[in-house]
Amino acid sequence: MMHFKKMHGLGNDFVIIDARTQSVTLGPEQTQAICDRHFGVGCDTLALIEPSEKADAFARFYNADGSESAACGNASRCIADIIMQETGKESCVIETGRGPLKCMRAGEGLISVDMGIPKFEWQDIPLSEEKDTLHLNFKEFQDSSATLVNMGNPHCVFFEDDVDAWPVTQIGPQIENYRFFPERTNVEFIQLISPTRIKQRTWERGCGETLACGSGACAAVVAAIRREVVRGRIIDVELKGGELRIEWRESDGHVIMTGPVEYVFDGYLRNI
Repeated sequence: MMHFKKMHGLGNDFVIIDARTQSVTLGPEQTQAICDRHFGVGCDTLALIEPSEKADAFARFYNADGSESAACGNASRCIADIIMQETGKESCVIETGRGPLKCMRAGEGLISVDMGIPKFEWQDIPLSEEKDTLHLNFKEFQDSSATLVNMGNPHCVFFEDDVDAWPVTQIGPQIENYRFFPERTNVEFIQLISPTRIKQRTWERGCGETLACGSGACAAVVAAIRREVVRGRIIDVELKGGELRIEWRESDGHVIMTGPVEYVFDGYLRNI
């Protein structure tokens, strides 16, 4: 039997397995089975905590379809909470596929994660050919123009007047698998609520629409600042599962994400 924790960040839920204390070997089929909401535990992302010589732990993330992702902001907050409870410290460093993430307690049950510096060059997204990443046109979708950001994983951000009315579940998978994106992409649809607040829906690569997406919120705020549709560098993001506060620091270009984490239950996996 394999022990796991079920956690979520604003409804973006995870099965977290500690591979430091038990042997873990999972292929895509096992990952899909665990993530299945009818026949498995059910989650958006499966995360492994592994040993690290450079940080407090290494975090590995798998989408519900079994594919691996280098970054997951909400899962990073959950893993940071586990690590800080173990050590009794107020901060920790998690090594990920996109590099080390510094995490810290932010009071009132909140955790902040330094998500690093966003990338904008077409080859860093990555795209299959050179394109304008600030205004990328998709003529098939009402002449919508998107802004592209890499936050350790690729994001394509659309600006809409009413995200609640937008057909996310129809457009999302088409954009995710669009010919420009050789590694597929996450898709954000955002709406300006005020100069310091946006509303967001996300179609996650390999998962579908989720209640929240941490790296997606970071990408959305970076895109909104680049497009000059918001004011300042600290923006509140309203998601289906709750709110995140995102700061894109002018001093060093790092993006700081702050939000809550919740434990759901512990359990054991049989017959993996």
